[in-house]
Amino acid sequence: MAITRLGFKSLITVQDALNKIKSSISIRIKDIEELNLLSSLGRVSAEEIKATVDIPPFDRAAMDGYAALSEDIRGASLNNPVILKVTGKIEVGEISQLTLKTGEVMEISTGAKIPEGADVVIPYEEAKRVDGYIEVYKALPKWKNISRKGEDLRKGEIVLTKNQVIRAWNIGVLASLNITKIKVYRKPRIGILSTGSELIELGGKIEPGKIINSTKWMLAALTIENGGEFIDLGTAQDDIDEIENKIKNSIEKVDIVITIGGTSVGRKDYTIKAIKKLGAKIIFHGVSIKPGKPTGVAIYNGKPIVMLSGFPVAALVGFETFVKPIIEIVSGIKFMPLPKIRAKMSRRVASTPGVRDFLRVKVIEKNGEYYAEPLKLTGSGILSTVTKANGIIVIPEEVEGLEENEEVEVLLLRALEESN
Repeated sequence: MAITRLGFKSLITVQDALNKIKSSISIRIKDIEELNLLSSLGRVSAEEIKATVDIPPFDRAAMDGYAALSEDIRGASLNNPVILKVTGKIEVGEISQLTLKTGEVMEISTGAKIPEGADVVIPYEEAKRVDGYIEVYKALPKWKNISRKGEDLRKGEIVLTKNQVIRAWNIGVLASLNITKIKVYRKPRIGILSTGSELIELGGKIEPGKIINSTKWMLAALTIENGGEFIDLGTAQDDIDEIENKIKNSIEKVDIVITIGGTSVGRKDYTIKAIKKLGAKIIFHGVSIKPGKPTGVAIYNGKPIVMLSGFPVAALVGFETFVKPIIEIVSGIKFMPLPKIRAKMSRRVASTPGVRDFLRVKVIEKNGEYYAEPLKLTGSGILSTVTKANGIIVIPEEVEGLEENEEVEVLLLRALEESN
């Protein structure tokens, strides 16, 4: 669905834009590298891994007590205790060479290998030690308090599938199998090209009428934070040919190009003109989103070019909304959704019908309830509202605003501060 707006012939909805991205981008990273186990965290596996041994590799005690034969304590009770002889002790890492016989027990520590013949562990609290014997007052079923061989993993069982994002728990499982290296796909290379004759690079001399190129470094940080490798494509002046040439000369070095600035429809918005001159296929340009309306996506040599606004908040929204789904397609990474919380609006907020608004809020707690305090709805260049905010409310296109005390869903950007 397209929505007519001044400046743009039409604006595409966010959902339609995402659908076009999914149907238009087919590039997928195939390069493989081998990393040590811990370095593979957060990467996408390039191989299937199966368990080479059973885990645990033997029957082991699940708690401290006495390894025994379940038949020996059948019928044991307070009125009819069973008396068994203690014949030894097994610590973790030790293996008894003795086979447990009827009428005998062996003291055992949690995690220690169960001796031959035993099929139950009697906890200390359910037995009374008297010299070299124990009195047992309760019957226990076979294999009670024993972790069986292969209970966690069976030899030959798949423990990591190909194209799976490696999480901390995967690291633990692989470590239990003594795996030290793993094959993964390389990180997506994301080139960021800034545009604008007014920009000064970080650390440069500040001049009148110039601004520090801070948006690039925010997007670079987002790239790294989301599993990408940041490639600095430099800064192009407000010149169509320079922008075109920088993209053309760098496209083979990267998987995704992000351009910053010059994406609107004004006389000096050179980026979109350079993209067209380049011969790239425009997937969409102009989205019914606030902030970030001038966002666009094109394809050149099979690779996506994401055109973001030069205003930091609009660029941030564009990255979260469109770049992250593209990273998922290209790299196979699946991002965890942001945590959510229900809160009441502290005051009424209006929004534009037909436009998806991203409202920055600060969630505070009052009398046991959460309230969302709007910081600013407009102002795509005011980055401080994001640093002050701890949440975002997405106002759908069909909603004209939010009422005071209306309960809403808030996407949390960071932890909530403790209430005073």
